[in-house]
Amino acid sequence: MSGEPVDPDGGLSVPARRAESTGTGRWAVLGAIAVGGAAGATARHGAEVLWPVPAGGFPWAVLGVNLLGCALIGVLMPLVAEDGRSAHPLVRPFLGVGVLGGFTTFSTYALGTVGLLEHGRPGPALLYAAGTAAGALLAVAAAARLTRAVLGRGVVR
Repeated sequence: MSGEPVDPDGGLSVPARRAESTGTGRWAVLGAIAVGGAAGATARHGAEVLWPVPAGGFPWAVLGVNLLGCALIGVLMPLVAEDGRSAHPLVRPFLGVGVLGGFTTFSTYALGTVGLLEHGRPGPALLYAAGTAAGALLAVAAAARLTRAVLGRGVVR
């Protein structure tokens, strides 16, 4: 079991990950992130189109997207970057940074909080702001624990 936390956005303290962003390989990594980011952002936009937020309404779609995206990060990282496991060098940048980074959104979450405040709904705004942050942390932690358990790795402490 690895005792080091996994950084899906870079992990540049790990020499192999640092090497991903140097030389000619950096263009492949950048391309993977860009294509993945476009796919993730498109999926998020689709969720917002399917479940639009009326003025002053609670942004359920963005909350769901952020919680789902964090849970998926919790599944992905143990699969591709723990216990010496190594996937293709473009899997983590494409899925972790690109797709899931584009899918989840801090800026839209912040706008949703401001929108609730501007419509005189401080209670739901506070619930949304705190609930999203707490829910995201719980989602990634629970999904990572479950993934490790399924893989028979136990829990990294």
